[in-house]
Amino acid sequence: MNLSFFDQFMSPSLLGIPLVLISLLFPTLLFPSPNNRWITNRISTLQLWFFHLITKQLMTPLNKKGHKWALILLSLMILLLTINLLGLLPYTFTPTTQLSMNLALAFPLWLATLLTGLRNQPSIALGHLLPEGTPTPLIPALILIETTSLLIRPLALGVRLTANLTAGHLLIQLISTATIVLLPIMPTVSLLTMTILLLLTILEVAVAMIQAYVFVLLLSLYLQENI
Repeated sequence: MNLSFFDQFMSPSLLGIPLVLISLLFPTLLFPSPNNRWITNRISTLQLWFFHLITKQLMTPLNKKGHKWALILLSLMILLLTINLLGLLPYTFTPTTQLSMNLALAFPLWLATLLTGLRNQPSIALGHLLPEGTPTPLIPALILIETTSLLIRPLALGVRLTANLTAGHLLIQLISTATIVLLPIMPTVSLLTMTILLLLTILEVAVAMIQAYVFVLLLSLYLQENI
């Protein structure tokens, strides 16, 4: 029984062929393709308004040099948001519950921000490892601590996203299983657990959106430190 709760996190496959790539590309097909018309339909207008709102929120802490990353950060935000929300539907697979995928997204982008800082302002980038006014005996230990905290950033990004989504999916499955099991035995308790399930689902929708935003926002803050 315990193993069946984690079956939802197994990568889907068909005839031994993994379908993770399809699950990653499918959300992009849900957005209408842009056109060159001035007057578009309501869906395209809502899409442009939503993209503009996200871009404004992500670019606020960045200076003009960081605006070059707007397309990358916006695309990552939309990808994570759609994957997280679609993963809440029944009988679907959520790729962002896989730590390997989240690390594959976090590590290259974090490394790109780090290399950008080392190329443009190496003295300032290396200066973050040793705050000004540090006592001489504490310099080796502090450099080691700051280097560890710097290298652990992509791991923290991936683990945070994976843990929050995995915990939410497990809670939804546990409460839904309890609702079905208790329905013929104790209908009143089953109705109560169903109410809790609905509230938890609403909470998970909010968590799916917040975690996608936090993931990209932290990357933008890492970028701001290095430009």
